[in-house]
Amino acid sequence: MIVASIAGTRPLLKASLHHEGRTFAPWIVLPTALAVSSVLVYPWLFPDALERKAFAATVGANPALGLIFGPAYDLATTDGFTAWRSLALGGFIAALGAIFIVVKASRGQEDSGQAELLASGVLGRSSRLLAALVMAMTCSVAIGVVAGVTTGLCGGAWGSSMLLGAGFTVTGWMFAAVAVVSAQVGADARAATTISVSLLGVLFILRGFLYSVSAPTWATWANPLGWIQETRPATGDHWWPLGLGLAFAVVVAGVGFALQVSRDFGQGLIPSKPGPPRGRTGSPTALAIRLNRASIASWSVAFIGLGVVFGYFTRSVKSLLETNPALAMVFASGAASPADLIAAFVTTILSLVGIIAAVAGVQIVNRVRTEELEDRTEAVLATSVARVRYFAASVLVAFLASAVFLLIAGVVVGVFASTADIGIGFGNALLQAVVTVPATWTVIAFAVTVIGARPVARPVIWLGVLVSFVMTILGPSFKLPGWALGFSPFHHDPDVAAIDTNWWGLLWIGLVTVGFLLIGFAGFRRRDIP
Repeated sequence: MIVASIAGTRPLLKASLHHEGRTFAPWIVLPTALAVSSVLVYPWLFPDALERKAFAATVGANPALGLIFGPAYDLATTDGFTAWRSLALGGFIAALGAIFIVVKASRGQEDSGQAELLASGVLGRSSRLLAALVMAMTCSVAIGVVAGVTTGLCGGAWGSSMLLGAGFTVTGWMFAAVAVVSAQVGADARAATTISVSLLGVLFILRGFLYSVSAPTWATWANPLGWIQETRPATGDHWWPLGLGLAFAVVVAGVGFALQVSRDFGQGLIPSKPGPPRGRTGSPTALAIRLNRASIASWSVAFIGLGVVFGYFTRSVKSLLETNPALAMVFASGAASPADLIAAFVTTILSLVGIIAAVAGVQIVNRVRTEELEDRTEAVLATSVARVRYFAASVLVAFLASAVFLLIAGVVVGVFASTADIGIGFGNALLQAVVTVPATWTVIAFAVTVIGARPVARPVIWLGVLVSFVMTILGPSFKLPGWALGFSPFHHDPDVAAIDTNWWGLLWIGLVTVGFLLIGFAGFRRRDIP
């Protein structure tokens, strides 16, 4: 029975790797670049012990960095810095890659009709899902091996470098298994991806939050991502927690294969509801809202949660500064003042919220291309709806939704800040969220340019999000020059809490946004559909 259910897996896997293997490259390059750049640049940026001590103190007092990268066990050595900067974030990237590979090669084929063609041959019921899982596991192994070996060759300690790479691999395996389950539960490929990525995001934020608030030890072990963090490359080199990750992947994947037997082909265990007998959507804007209303609702809840998490950090940042003796030495040397650091912290976390809001906006713009490829756009444009009006509706929804998300988080952070004696009031926090909106729109406008003018380069729509994150969150830790940081639109956001606030940055990113929009609309008006 088992052999029959996986018949044809080997030739299918071989063909799939041949056609899809090249798409593994970005998932391999990003974690590797993260680790290698840390090894190469850290000795140059922090050549002496005093600079390393000041850097470690500043990082230790910034909960926003702890939320992303996890605890900084040792920032006085190159390998300790590499592990802190790369383990959590690199694992997150590996997990994303695994999720996308599994869903695309399983439910994605069912949605596109490719699965029916494959099923007409000698192919078992579980063969496609097994091939998808093995593809994701192969990509995860490649990430771990390339990252570990390259980091070691560039100067990292071999033991900690290979453990770091193994952490990437096991994280990818765990969430490949999660994607196997979500592919059975979701009504379509998009729903399956949303379930897996949402779970990854919740566990990632929860992991950083628990570390930042010094939660009990048991809380770490309740989170699969916490197991990977407890391997502690360069500060312990514990290999055994990876065994927990392997066991998790085996059990969860087994559940996914068991669930596959219970669902209909092309349907999920949670079926989609049928629409009304007569459509009520009367405009392109209403259509855009209807297509994205589920994601807008879920993102709204997520931003309330982000506001609570960051708001909690905002309330506690003053006490962290006061109780950190190493920071007192930094302040004494004139590196910064507590008030400046608190204001910079609020600006940083709202910039991070803005980047996440840009992800939601880019998703909405990306839906335009999805509708084209699924042959639904032509039916709309066959009516009296003009191309520009159709495209503008989705862009408008993306802009308004991202702005609302930012304001939701800004209101929640402002409430927390106003109840704490940190020198940041509700108005300052909300205004900082407002001035972050234009930078978010710039990132979304870049996606509009790609989808409108050059949709064949569709994956490039995420470049704006990636550059913004790297330059805003990682750039300062590498002491990048101002011109490099300026590639992120969030670098130009004014600090409303400063005495002399510079508002000119909003003008420049506004002009860039308009330029992107003009290129995108001109391209969409002239190009073929789809």
